[in-house]
Amino acid sequence: MITRSSKIYVAGHTGLVGSAIVRKLKQNKFKNIITINSSKLDLRNQVKVFNFLKKEKPDFIFIAAAMVGGILANNNFKADFIYNNLSIQNNLVHGAFKANIKNLIFLGSSCVYPRNCKQPIKEKYLLSSALEKTNEPYAIAKIAGIKLCESYNFQYKTNYKCLMPTNTFGPGDDYHKFNSHFFPSLIRKIHFSNNTNKITIWGNGKVKREVIYVDDIADACLYFMKKKTKETLINIGTGRDYTIKEYVKIISGIIRVNKKKLIINYDKNKPNGTPRKLLDTNLAKKYGWSPKTDLNDAIDRTYKDFILSIKNKDKKPK
Repeated sequence: MITRSSKIYVAGHTGLVGSAIVRKLKQNKFKNIITINSSKLDLRNQVKVFNFLKKEKPDFIFIAAAMVGGILANNNFKADFIYNNLSIQNNLVHGAFKANIKNLIFLGSSCVYPRNCKQPIKEKYLLSSALEKTNEPYAIAKIAGIKLCESYNFQYKTNYKCLMPTNTFGPGDDYHKFNSHFFPSLIRKIHFSNNTNKITIWGNGKVKREVIYVDDIADACLYFMKKKTKETLINIGTGRDYTIKEYVKIISGIIRVNKKKLIINYDKNKPNGTPRKLLDTNLAKKYGWSPKTDLNDAIDRTYKDFILSIKNKDKKPK
């Protein structure tokens, strides 16, 4: 039974999803939230992780810690993505088991599903065919995390749940020029298009993507933290997707100050990635959860955070 005085550890609390989970816990008056910076606890270090969990003995763990990035980063750092993510999740899940911590949520990604998956994607389609090559190492690591939790639940009767969010965006996102995911990358490009009226988009712009605001992910985490479920794996999404071209139009209409026509160059020599990723969220709905944030409102809030991040960066001494 989780209460507001329960000890809750959020791994990856400075990241996009982890920071949103901490915000949501505080908003809901949880009083005993444990966080620790990577400089003090390297989650790839098994001994240190085991000792930390044994000492702190949290009642619940959110595993939001991971190495993440867009197509370019996934392609360039394949070894780093698979090794770091396997190490982090293995240490936390097995460390939780060794410390007799029965309850946790492991956060994955919709990229765990096959490249040419039937749409919308049901949880049962996992491992039904080949993965998208551009993010295969990351996806394989996350699939291993799902199977790790399933196996501990089966063998040791733990309560380890795996939530698979669709493409997530919001305050605290990474707007790196080369390594960010597609949505923050679009926000960055469209913002700076106010100077040039031109942007370049990877691929043909026709692939479809579903996105979800990060606060809705945090809401799902708290909801399923308290919910008893039969299933280990649960999709978290909005049930609606758009093409990249449509997202450019939507974001431009919200954030562009310069109302001149935006010239869009689609670089078809660059990869499109998975053709479509729309999650079937009927299982989450069956348990009573659905997202609450309007897309336009979410983009507006995210853009304000992006502007703030630019201002804070400019204030730093050079």
